[in-house]
Amino acid sequence: MPKTSHSATVAILLLFGGVASAQTWDRFRGPNGSGVADVAALPAEFGPDRNVLWKTQLPAGHSSPILDAERLYLTAAEGDDLFTIALDRENGDVLWRRPSPRPRAEKLDSRNHPASPSPATDGEVVVVFFPDFGLLAYDTKGEQLWSRALGPFNNIYGMGASPILAGDLVLLACDQSAGSFFIALDRRTGEVRWRMDRPEAKSGHCTPILWRPEGGATQALLPGSFLLTSYAVETGEKLWWVGGLSFEMKSTPVMTADTLYINGYGSPANHPDRTIEVAPFAEMLAALDADGDGRLGRRELPREHGGFWFDACDLDSSGALDETEWDYYRAVRASKNGMLAVTLGGKGEMTATAVQWQYHRAVPQLPSPLLYGGALYMINDAGIATSFDPASGEVIAQGRLPEVTDNFYASPVAGDGKVYFVSETGKVVVLPPGGRFDEAIAVNDMGDLCYATPALAEGRIYLRAGETLYCFGRARDRSGDLDQLDIVNDALARQRMIGVERD
Repeated sequence: MPKTSHSATVAILLLFGGVASAQTWDRFRGPNGSGVADVAALPAEFGPDRNVLWKTQLPAGHSSPILDAERLYLTAAEGDDLFTIALDRENGDVLWRRPSPRPRAEKLDSRNHPASPSPATDGEVVVVFFPDFGLLAYDTKGEQLWSRALGPFNNIYGMGASPILAGDLVLLACDQSAGSFFIALDRRTGEVRWRMDRPEAKSGHCTPILWRPEGGATQALLPGSFLLTSYAVETGEKLWWVGGLSFEMKSTPVMTADTLYINGYGSPANHPDRTIEVAPFAEMLAALDADGDGRLGRRELPREHGGFWFDACDLDSSGALDETEWDYYRAVRASKNGMLAVTLGGKGEMTATAVQWQYHRAVPQLPSPLLYGGALYMINDAGIATSFDPASGEVIAQGRLPEVTDNFYASPVAGDGKVYFVSETGKVVVLPPGGRFDEAIAVNDMGDLCYATPALAEGRIYLRAGETLYCFGRARDRSGDLDQLDIVNDALARQRMIGVERD
């Protein structure tokens, strides 16, 4: 398979994703979850006092900004209240703000937030998911169309997947410790069109992407514990699946016309040289079931099977593991962290023939991968970045980004010959395409915490930092010309992109 250029990637997204135009960013990570925008004139240098077109103070949230042609949407939490907020994307004015019911407050990991899932829009309907309530839909003027209560949920980290729109359907993955499901609702009425159980999925935050095979109907591709699964969008039928994934999956996949790339990370113990084979339930029960109740209690297990492992696998929170939970634990301890390249398509179990290559070092838990300019990128939560030749899996480069030692939870995005990485403390590293990390175009400092993935459209970057939403664009001098440094950076980026595409 040849390397995929930027222009080829955009063509693939338009053909197979059913994606939005270059003027919009319609779901988490933009066009079909790719993180790639077909745009020009994006600024390389920006910050709280540079290239700011507007900024708006908002309540906190981890959801990423979403754009239609005129408006920007995100979610937020203020005190005990949850909100969906629409802004004018030209000037940042708040157009409307709608509260959500909140019948509960689910326990969350410290990296999560009650307003983590991002909205989705098709320019007519805006859909949001609050794990403390469920789904709500509005028209672009803020009139509520419907609501659908879901949950309560029992994800060990709290929920995090975002809804997407696929034609007339809203799709949402709800993976949790028990009772995981994938659901489709009518986008205008909220009526449930189908709901498929996902018994293998126990913990995850993955948002699906769409794929339409040549001559076929659109499929939703959804990673989860151990498996990548394809579902028929119209019916929910499970079409094909590929094993070998981590027991915890939180990233959104990216793809070319025939290959999908996905990374997943469970724990340090899931590095290939640290996985262990756990004895079967009957054997452990015979040796350790001191109270004779037919289960393995926390105090009955050796130390190496306790702590995090026990909490993660005690799916019903009963304080003891039954045979189903023990079988899950055995699979968990045998699973491997990894980046996988998977051939798209097929019928039924496709693992033996679909997995093209795997890589198992410095794998992210939260940030999603990025495919841009002939390179596949991933950056793990500790800030170690890796780039690959997507065809072979050969590593192009690995290491820390220039001038930044930090954690990373936002996913990288790219456009206009620039790749953007956003760290937790607000350092934004801008790199040229091609997969190298040794020289940055710019390193910007937002001076605040950043968890949301930026949105890119029409020469603008929309970035959430702390309780401020920024819109960055090119500064102009008094004559109306673009800033000269940006012009130089643009010329260099275009030269690098041309070189990548020729390679």
